[in-house]
Amino acid sequence: MTDDTTAQTQRMRDAREIEGHLSWLDTITGTSLGVLATASGIYTYLGVSSLLDNTGALSFFAAAAYSIAVSVGIFVFWSYLMRLLPAMQTAASRIGLVLCMLLGSGAIVAMSSWLNAAALAGSAAVEQHLARTVQDYQGALEQSHSVAVAAQGLERDVARVRTTLDDLSQQEAEGNLSGLAGRGAVFRILRQKSAELAGLETQIASQSGLVDSAFSEGNAILKRMRELTVETGPVEARSVIFSEEAVRLAGIITTLRQLSVAPLVERAAADLAAAVVLPELDGRSADARNNQQATITSVMDVLGQRAQTLQQAAREVMHLPAPEETAYTPISAADAVIRYAGDFVPSWAGAIAIDLLPAVLVLIIAVAQGAIRTGRRNVPVEDRMTLSELRAAVIALRDVETVAGPPPSATPTPTDEDRKGPHAVPLDPERSRS
Repeated sequence: MTDDTTAQTQRMRDAREIEGHLSWLDTITGTSLGVLATASGIYTYLGVSSLLDNTGALSFFAAAAYSIAVSVGIFVFWSYLMRLLPAMQTAASRIGLVLCMLLGSGAIVAMSSWLNAAALAGSAAVEQHLARTVQDYQGALEQSHSVAVAAQGLERDVARVRTTLDDLSQQEAEGNLSGLAGRGAVFRILRQKSAELAGLETQIASQSGLVDSAFSEGNAILKRMRELTVETGPVEARSVIFSEEAVRLAGIITTLRQLSVAPLVERAAADLAAAVVLPELDGRSADARNNQQATITSVMDVLGQRAQTLQQAAREVMHLPAPEETAYTPISAADAVIRYAGDFVPSWAGAIAIDLLPAVLVLIIAVAQGAIRTGRRNVPVEDRMTLSELRAAVIALRDVETVAGPPPSATPTPTDEDRKGPHAVPLDPERSRS
């Protein structure tokens, strides 16, 4: 026996072994595919149910019909591919069916996998949405409080300017500014602006308690919202309470924005030098009145400088980053799974795998069929036949012969005696010799 014959025989044995394995696997492939399709349909039903607002009989039948359609579609689709793709022998036909498999896989993901993911991780995704919303509200609350506290800090700037004016008025009362001791025109201007700043300072101080109270109430609401995020029970019921708390917290954040006194200080600083009621000069002599006028001009310059400084401080507070607009939007389990897909990769992987796992089986069967065809290539037909196939062929041949009947017997060639027959006249010997 040559090496080529030995190699062919070995390839044939391998091909027959693979065929035996495929024959056994065919007995469980259909059942396995049916189980996968049914499981996908069940999770699809749960996902569809989470999207339907109505819980009546119509919604039940709608979700059931959709899930059944998904199960049947998955079973039929992969059954087609398991039979047809491994049987393709040309590159063009294989590429065509592979493209069909990719297109069908995308359709399965679109109609089933995301709903499976919603069923697997829908509640957790909604809780994730609640947690993210709490973080957003916490950031907005803290930023609003920071701006309000920074605005309250302007009270020190106002107090510094007021103290400056009080000192100048004291010096004027002693005659150290205009040279005229007492409570003249310069003194009255200084006291007028000092009183304005004192009223502004009191107004700012009155806001401090309101800011602290609003911030404390906001933190209490945030605590309640965090508890709702991690509590047990249906997430839909918790979402309703969470929404109510979110509305309350949004009101607290708006209140903190309104409690910022920076705009008030900015306007008061602009009026500090612009809105001045100049009293009548009360100096007894022209020189005294001239000194008063010069002092008033200097005081107005000082007021302008202090007003500009105070206005700049208020504008810095006003230019602080404002908190982002935050609003809680209720979301379904399916939408939450899609929005926070990066946080639920394992759930997505399981939801897709249960639908697309048959693709691996299709490729396995295709590889096995390719190995069988390779093992049988260039092997004569008579060498491919097994003993059972040969026995079946012999039985079939006998059946054909039985139906056709025995073959006709051969007719012997007649001799001279047979031609003469029993009544033939004997020939004359002499004539026969002649």
